Amino acid sequence: MKVYFIGAGPGAADLITLRGARLLGSVDMVLYAGSLVSVEMLQHCRPGTELIDTAQLDLEQQQACYVRARDAGIDVVRLHSGDPAIYGATAEQMRRLDALGIAYEIVPGVSSFTAAAAAIGAELTKPEVSQSVILTRVSGRASAVPELESIARLAEHRATMCIFLSGPHLKKIVGDLLLHYPPETPVRLVYRATWAEQRVYEGTLGTVLEETRRGAWNLTTMMLVGAALDRGVAAESSLYSKDFTHLFRVVKKKDAA
Repeated sequence: MKVYFIGAGPGAADLITLRGARLLGSVDMVLYAGSLVSVEMLQHCRPGTELIDTAQLDLEQQQACYVRARDAGIDVVRLHSGDPAIYGATAEQMRRLDALGIAYEIVPGVSSFTAAAAAIGAELTKPEVSQSVILTRVSGRASAVPELESIARLAEHRATMCIFLSGPHLKKIVGDLLLHYPPETPVRLVYRATWAEQRVYEGTLGTVLEETRRGAWNLTTMMLVGAALDRGVAAESSLYSKDFTHLFRVVKKKDAA
Protein backbone atom coordinates (compact mmCIF):
# COMPACT_ATOMS: atom_id res chain seq x y z
CA MET A 1 0.00 0.00 0.00
CA LYS A 2 1.29 3.46 -0.88
CA VAL A 3 0.11 7.07 -0.70
CA TYR A 4 0.87 9.27 -3.72
CA PHE A 5 1.06 13.01 -3.09
CA ILE A 6 0.28 14.47 -6.50
CA GLY A 7 0.53 18.07 -7.63
CA ALA A 8 -2.69 18.81 -9.50
CA GLY A 9 -1.28 21.94 -11.10
CA PRO A 10 -2.81 25.43 -10.95
CA GLY A 11 -6.34 24.56 -12.00
CA ALA A 12 -6.77 23.48 -15.62
CA ALA A 13 -7.51 19.76 -15.75
CA ASP A 14 -5.01 19.13 -18.55
CA LEU A 15 -2.07 20.66 -16.67
CA ILE A 16 -1.61 17.67 -14.39
CA THR A 17 1.42 15.57 -15.34
CA LEU A 18 1.01 12.35 -17.29
CA ARG A 19 2.28 10.43 -14.27
CA GLY A 20 -0.21 12.15 -12.00
CA ALA A 21 -3.14 11.44 -14.31
CA ARG A 22 -2.10 7.81 -14.68
CA LEU A 23 -1.92 7.32 -10.92
CA LEU A 24 -5.31 9.02 -10.45
CA GLY A 25 -6.77 6.41 -12.73
CA SER A 26 -5.17 3.49 -10.92
CA VAL A 27 -6.10 3.90 -7.24
CA ASP A 28 -9.27 3.13 -5.27
CA MET A 29 -9.21 6.17 -2.96
CA VAL A 30 -8.52 9.83 -3.77
CA LEU A 31 -8.29 12.61 -1.21
CA TYR A 32 -8.46 16.05 -2.78
CA ALA A 33 -8.59 19.64 -1.53
CA GLY A 34 -12.01 20.57 -2.87
CA SER A 35 -11.59 24.25 -2.04
CA LEU A 36 -8.48 24.48 -4.23
CA VAL A 37 -8.52 21.65 -6.77
CA SER A 38 -10.89 21.81 -9.73
CA VAL A 39 -13.42 18.97 -9.72
CA GLU A 40 -12.64 18.58 -13.43
CA MET A 41 -9.38 17.00 -12.30
CA LEU A 42 -11.36 14.02 -11.06
CA GLN A 43 -12.19 13.05 -14.64
CA HIS A 44 -8.90 11.18 -14.58
CA CYS A 45 -10.26 8.81 -11.89
CA ARG A 46 -11.81 5.52 -12.83
CA PRO A 47 -15.47 4.72 -12.02
CA GLY A 48 -16.02 3.48 -8.48
CA THR A 49 -13.08 5.36 -6.96
CA GLU A 50 -13.82 6.64 -3.46
CA LEU A 51 -13.51 10.43 -3.68
CA ILE A 52 -12.98 12.31 -0.40
CA ASP A 53 -13.06 16.11 -0.24
CA THR A 54 -10.66 17.11 2.54
CA ALA A 55 -11.90 20.71 2.79
CA GLN A 56 -14.03 19.77 5.81
CA LEU A 57 -11.56 17.30 7.35
CA ASP A 58 -8.90 17.96 9.98
CA LEU A 59 -5.53 16.22 9.89
CA GLU A 60 -6.58 13.37 12.19
CA GLN A 61 -9.60 12.63 10.01
CA GLN A 62 -7.37 12.52 6.95
CA GLN A 63 -4.98 10.22 8.76
CA ALA A 64 -7.90 7.92 9.51
CA CYS A 65 -8.50 7.62 5.76
CA TYR A 66 -4.90 6.52 5.23
CA VAL A 67 -5.21 3.95 8.02
CA ARG A 68 -8.45 2.60 6.53
CA ALA A 69 -6.78 2.31 3.12
CA ARG A 70 -3.78 0.53 4.66
CA ASP A 71 -6.07 -1.97 6.39
CA ALA A 72 -7.88 -2.56 3.09
CA GLY A 73 -4.60 -2.88 1.19
CA ILE A 74 -5.40 -0.18 -1.36
CA ASP A 75 -3.31 2.69 -2.74
CA VAL A 76 -4.30 6.32 -2.19
CA VAL A 77 -3.79 9.53 -4.13
CA ARG A 78 -3.64 12.74 -2.10
CA LEU A 79 -4.28 15.47 -4.65
CA HIS A 80 -2.86 18.91 -3.85
CA SER A 81 -3.16 22.12 -5.81
CA GLY A 82 -0.08 23.39 -7.61
CA ASP A 83 3.06 21.57 -6.52
CA PRO A 84 3.09 19.70 -3.18
CA ALA A 85 6.46 21.22 -2.24
CA ILE A 86 5.10 24.79 -2.01
CA TYR A 87 2.56 25.65 0.70
CA GLY A 88 1.20 22.13 0.37
CA ALA A 89 0.82 21.20 4.07
CA THR A 90 2.32 17.86 3.11
CA ALA A 91 5.16 17.67 5.67
CA GLU A 92 2.81 17.03 8.58
CA GLN A 93 1.04 14.31 6.62
CA MET A 94 4.31 12.62 5.72
CA ARG A 95 5.45 12.66 9.36
CA ARG A 96 2.28 10.81 10.31
CA LEU A 97 2.71 8.32 7.47
CA ASP A 98 6.29 7.69 8.62
CA ALA A 99 5.00 6.97 12.13
CA LEU A 100 2.39 4.59 10.71
CA GLY A 101 4.93 2.82 8.50
CA ILE A 102 3.00 3.74 5.34
CA ALA A 103 5.07 4.30 2.20
CA TYR A 104 4.52 7.39 0.11
CA GLU A 105 5.74 9.02 -3.09
CA ILE A 106 5.61 12.62 -4.30
CA VAL A 107 4.65 13.48 -7.88
CA PRO A 108 5.47 17.13 -8.66
CA GLY A 109 3.04 19.46 -10.39
CA VAL A 110 2.91 22.80 -12.18
CA SER A 111 2.99 25.58 -9.60
CA SER A 112 0.64 28.54 -9.76
CA PHE A 113 3.58 30.94 -9.93
CA THR A 114 4.80 29.44 -13.22
CA ALA A 115 1.21 29.32 -14.49
CA ALA A 116 0.85 33.01 -13.62
CA ALA A 117 4.06 33.82 -15.50
CA ALA A 118 2.71 31.95 -18.52
CA ALA A 119 -0.59 33.80 -18.30
CA ILE A 120 1.15 37.16 -18.62
CA GLY A 121 3.70 35.93 -21.18
CA ALA A 122 6.70 36.68 -18.98
CA GLU A 123 10.09 35.22 -18.19
CA LEU A 124 10.83 35.74 -14.51
CA THR A 125 14.58 35.98 -14.95
CA LYS A 126 16.59 38.18 -17.31
CA PRO A 127 20.39 38.50 -17.56
CA GLU A 128 21.81 41.40 -15.56
CA VAL A 129 18.27 42.36 -14.46
CA SER A 130 17.21 39.59 -12.09
CA GLN A 131 18.54 36.06 -11.78
CA SER A 132 16.59 35.18 -8.64
CA VAL A 133 12.93 34.47 -7.98
CA ILE A 134 11.54 34.85 -4.47
CA LEU A 135 8.41 32.85 -3.62
CA THR A 136 6.65 34.15 -0.54
CA ARG A 137 3.33 35.05 1.06
CA VAL A 138 1.94 37.24 3.79
CA SER A 139 1.21 35.92 7.26
CA GLY A 140 -2.18 34.30 7.73
CA ARG A 141 -4.16 32.73 10.56
CA ALA A 142 -3.10 29.20 9.60
CA SER A 143 0.64 29.90 9.49
CA ALA A 144 2.77 32.95 10.17
CA VAL A 145 5.70 34.12 8.07
CA PRO A 146 8.98 34.51 10.02
CA GLU A 147 9.97 38.15 10.53
CA LEU A 148 13.25 37.63 8.65
CA GLU A 149 11.16 36.60 5.64
CA SER A 150 8.78 39.56 5.73
CA ILE A 151 8.07 41.15 2.35
CA ALA A 152 9.74 44.36 3.52
CA ARG A 153 12.95 42.43 4.25
CA LEU A 154 12.86 40.34 1.08
CA ALA A 155 12.22 43.44 -1.04
CA GLU A 156 15.75 44.63 -0.26
CA HIS A 157 17.01 42.23 -2.96
CA ARG A 158 14.78 43.76 -5.65
CA ALA A 159 14.63 40.35 -7.30
CA THR A 160 11.57 39.06 -9.12
CA MET A 161 9.02 38.28 -6.42
CA CYS A 162 5.96 36.03 -6.61
CA ILE A 163 3.59 36.63 -3.70
CA PHE A 164 0.99 33.94 -3.11
CA LEU A 165 -2.48 34.68 -1.65
CA SER A 166 -1.88 38.38 -2.12
CA GLY A 167 -5.33 39.69 -3.12
CA PRO A 168 -6.74 40.90 0.22
CA HIS A 169 -3.40 42.40 1.32
CA LEU A 170 -2.47 44.59 -1.64
CA LYS A 171 -2.22 47.86 0.28
CA LYS A 172 0.19 46.44 2.87
CA ILE A 173 2.21 44.54 0.26
CA VAL A 174 2.61 47.56 -2.01
CA GLY A 175 3.69 49.72 0.93
CA ASP A 176 6.34 47.18 1.94
CA LEU A 177 7.61 46.77 -1.62
CA LEU A 178 7.92 50.52 -2.16
CA LEU A 179 10.47 50.64 0.64
CA HIS A 180 12.97 49.25 -1.89
CA TYR A 181 11.45 48.91 -5.38
CA PRO A 182 10.93 52.12 -7.39
CA PRO A 183 7.31 53.10 -8.18
CA GLU A 184 7.76 52.30 -11.89
CA THR A 185 8.50 48.63 -11.12
CA PRO A 186 6.11 46.40 -13.13
CA VAL A 187 3.36 44.60 -11.22
CA ARG A 188 1.10 41.82 -12.46
CA LEU A 189 -1.88 40.32 -10.66
CA VAL A 190 -3.19 36.96 -11.82
CA TYR A 191 -6.39 35.65 -10.28
CA ARG A 192 -6.94 31.89 -10.57
CA ALA A 193 -4.33 31.25 -13.24
CA THR A 194 -5.53 28.74 -15.90
CA TRP A 195 -9.09 28.56 -14.48
CA ALA A 196 -12.02 29.66 -16.63
CA GLU A 197 -12.42 32.76 -14.42
CA GLN A 198 -8.77 33.83 -14.75
CA ARG A 199 -8.22 37.62 -14.61
CA VAL A 200 -5.03 39.64 -15.13
CA TYR A 201 -4.00 43.15 -14.15
CA GLU A 202 -0.88 44.83 -15.53
CA GLY A 203 0.53 48.01 -14.02
CA THR A 204 3.24 49.28 -11.71
CA LEU A 205 3.78 49.62 -7.99
CA GLY A 206 2.85 53.26 -8.36
CA THR A 207 -0.47 52.58 -10.12
CA VAL A 208 -1.78 49.26 -8.84
CA LEU A 209 -3.71 50.61 -5.85
CA GLU A 210 -5.30 53.40 -7.88
CA GLU A 211 -6.28 51.12 -10.76
CA THR A 212 -7.68 48.17 -8.81
CA ARG A 213 -10.86 48.21 -6.78
CA ARG A 214 -10.56 47.30 -3.11
CA GLY A 215 -11.77 43.75 -2.58
CA ALA A 216 -11.83 42.91 -6.30
CA TRP A 217 -8.83 40.58 -6.05
CA ASN A 218 -9.53 37.58 -3.88
CA LEU A 219 -7.25 35.29 -1.91
CA THR A 220 -6.29 33.09 -4.87
CA THR A 221 -4.38 35.94 -6.53
CA MET A 222 -0.71 35.74 -7.43
CA MET A 223 1.21 39.02 -7.41
CA LEU A 224 4.35 39.19 -9.55
CA VAL A 225 6.69 42.15 -9.25
CA GLY A 226 10.14 43.04 -10.55
CA ALA A 227 12.09 44.72 -13.30
CA ALA A 228 12.32 41.46 -15.26
CA LEU A 229 8.61 41.81 -16.11
CA ASP A 230 9.33 44.94 -18.13
CA ARG A 231 8.92 43.94 -21.78
CA GLY A 232 10.96 46.97 -22.79
CA VAL A 233 14.08 45.57 -21.11
CA ALA A 234 15.86 43.76 -23.93
CA ALA A 235 18.56 41.97 -21.93
CA GLU A 236 19.70 38.77 -23.66
CA SER A 237 21.66 35.75 -22.50
CA SER A 238 24.98 34.95 -24.16
CA LEU A 239 23.92 31.30 -24.43
CA TYR A 240 22.67 31.59 -28.00
CA SER A 241 25.02 34.31 -29.16
CA LYS A 242 26.80 33.42 -32.39
CA ASP A 243 30.09 34.30 -30.71
CA PHE A 244 29.58 32.23 -27.55
CA THR A 245 31.35 28.87 -27.23
CA HIS A 246 30.04 26.17 -24.91
CA LEU A 247 30.18 22.39 -24.52
CA PHE A 248 27.77 21.68 -27.38
CA ARG A 249 28.69 24.45 -29.79
CA VAL A 250 32.23 25.55 -30.53
CA VAL A 251 32.63 28.83 -32.35
CA LYS A 252 35.67 28.90 -34.58
CA LYS A 253 37.50 32.17 -34.46
CA LYS A 254 38.36 33.67 -37.82
CA ASP A 255 42.03 34.24 -38.54
CA ALA A 256 43.05 37.84 -38.58
CA ALA A 257 43.54 39.07 -42.14
